[in-house]
Amino acid sequence: MRQIRALRVAAVAAGIALMATGCGATGKSTGSESSGAAGPITGLQIMVPNTPGGGYDTTARAAAKVLDDEKISTNTEVFNLAGAGGTVGLARIVNEKGNGDLTMLMGLGVVGASYTNKSESKLTETTPLAKLIEEPGAIMVGKDSPYKTIDDLVKAWKANPGSIAVGGGSSPGGPDHLLPMQLAGAVGIDATKVNFVSYDGGGDLLPAILGNKLGFAASGAGEYLQQIKSGEIRVLATSGENRLEGVDAPTLKESNIDLVFTNWRGIVAPPGISEDDKKSLIAALEKMHASAGWKEALKTHSWSDAFVTGDEFQTFLTDQDKRVADVLTKLGLA
Repeated sequence: MRQIRALRVAAVAAGIALMATGCGATGKSTGSESSGAAGPITGLQIMVPNTPGGGYDTTARAAAKVLDDEKISTNTEVFNLAGAGGTVGLARIVNEKGNGDLTMLMGLGVVGASYTNKSESKLTETTPLAKLIEEPGAIMVGKDSPYKTIDDLVKAWKANPGSIAVGGGSSPGGPDHLLPMQLAGAVGIDATKVNFVSYDGGGDLLPAILGNKLGFAASGAGEYLQQIKSGEIRVLATSGENRLEGVDAPTLKESNIDLVFTNWRGIVAPPGISEDDKKSLIAALEKMHASAGWKEALKTHSWSDAFVTGDEFQTFLTDQDKRVADVLTKLGLA
């Protein structure tokens, strides 16, 4: 009996040892030691810090699909945690210290919201993984708007800046706020007189555009391609260096407005994750970026490839944090 009991104990111990070598602390598969090949990541979550249907949500779900389709990850979960311009999600990611299974899709909007909402959590506290995409902004109106061109809009806006409501799917300090503020400056309008209305993501902004509740909206065109193609939304101008493929609208520079503006999105992890988890997550995103599926996603959503990882992304984030803080301080918002 003692011998049988000893064998059982040894078998249990061996099982525990096998589990430990086959899976990291965060549940990520490390693959077969004999083959040396790493298996797909398991248990990965991507948090979206605003409502469904917006740019962060669209990007996160596109990334999750490619990760799963390419078998880089399995059953990747995307979930929304909206609130306060993304800072509710930011607080969650910062408070999940050491959790190598959780990531957050984020961008310029969360940087700004962290200041305007006086968030105790900052993006500089997170673990930067990768910047994924850039996209120009678009100046948009509903199909029944009286403004047919960007010149029509600017003329009316300059005549009475406060009478025209400007909507954006981000908090003050985010891309949808910074674009009209910089546009105001470029056409000679005092930015402090701009009547900006903040919506929590593109999904919330869309009904306001379609319902003509705004003079105009500033956001990424990629979130509204379906409505643009159907004619429900009219794009007066885009803010990139070049015209946006698939959108019949001039750039601001073509319209004699000296402004180029681009938004960006990336993905971060909580602070304090292990070096192995950080390397595993970055390697997964590098595989995703190299895939045909991701290249197709970039084309489908009219996103520009802006992929950088790790330390380079961290330097970029630090620079963006300072730039946004400076702009908001000048506007009296930080």
